[in-house]
Amino acid sequence: VGYGGLAANDGTGDIQTIATARDHWGTGLGARLLTELLAAATAFECHEVLLEVRVDNDRAQRLYERFGFEPIGVRRGYYQPGNVDALVMRLPGPSPHGENGPGAQGTSESRV
Repeated sequence: VGYGGLAANDGTGDIQTIATARDHWGTGLGARLLTELLAAATAFECHEVLLEVRVDNDRAQRLYERFGFEPIGVRRGYYQPGNVDALVMRLPGPSPHGENGPGAQGTSESRV
């Protein structure tokens, strides 16, 4: 009913994907997935987490803003087909301490 993915490299996390089945929208599932991805970013000692979200996806943007993400730019024509722009968002420092050593790299996936 939902999934998410995070890539972490040299202190920067990148939420690659997060999605929930439409019939689970509004249930808190997206927030739970995002919480798990941010926990993984903390474990990888990420000092920031980035993501892209469609400029026309207000629901997702509100979720990310609730978690402290802020817009930092736009990628024109990022989503294809349809040539839809992506809003780039950044969350500084999900946590200054984690379980892995400096410069940890990895990936994490969360499914519900």
